[in-house]
Amino acid sequence: MSGLIKRSFSLAGHRTSVALEAEFWDTLAGIAAREGQTLSALVAATDAARAAERPLASALRVLALLDVKKTP
Repeated sequence: MSGLIKRSFSLAGHRTSVALEAEFWDTLAGIAAREGQTLSALVAATDAARAAERPLASALRVLALLDVKKTP
C-alpha cells in the first residue's frame, strides 16, 4: 500500500483536508465518475450525509469499501 495523499476541499463554506491512501482516492474517483460527478461533489455529499461522530476520512473509506464489496 502507498502512503497517505492529502487533498483539500471546500465543504459547507470552509476548507478542509483529507488524507487517504492512493488506493482509496482511486476507488472514490471511480465512484464519482460512474455517478457522473466530480470527486469534490462526492466528498461533499459524503460529508453532508455522515454522522457527526464519524470522521470524514473514515466515511470516505467506508464508502470505498462498500463499493468494492458490491462488485462481483
